[in-house]
Amino acid sequence: MDIGILEHLDEKELKNYLRFLLWHYRVVDGFWFLSVEEKYDRSAAEHLDEVVWHKIAGMSAKDIIHRFHIKEKGLKGFAKAMQYCPWTMIVGYHIEEMADEVILTVPQCVTQVARVRRGLPEFFCRNMHLKEFESFAHAVDKNIKVECIFAPPDHPKDCFCKWRFYM
Repeated sequence: MDIGILEHLDEKELKNYLRFLLWHYRVVDGFWFLSVEEKYDRSAAEHLDEVVWHKIAGMSAKDIIHRFHIKEKGLKGFAKAMQYCPWTMIVGYHIEEMADEVILTVPQCVTQVARVRRGLPEFFCRNMHLKEFESFAHAVDKNIKVECIFAPPDHPKDCFCKWRFYM
């Protein structure tokens, strides 16, 4: 891979470029979903989202583990790897580590908020995230279990989703 101009950017410019990439990553994902929803329907978009994120999450976790030399297994390794996940930064996942579980919450979901702002209903993302989080977690440790506590469109007003990871 040729990273071109990035070789010559200073730290501030690299951070700015990283912010651009993360924003662009989210926008591409959003417009991909909207395009599938418009051409077919929301159910098709939700299904394809499940397929894509199930595949990508495990690949991403394996790459993160390799690139950032994460040796820990179990919940500790999962929480550490999740810190490098682009969606942790894009969405602002709140990750709370406890001795026997990790709780991941999303106080404000930029994707669902953007849909509502455009006059669209929240979409059912529980299955997609379940497959995504299981794939990511199992790349760290096959024994990690994933439980959805709540997710759109069924969630309290002050929090969009909450997930529990345990052994």
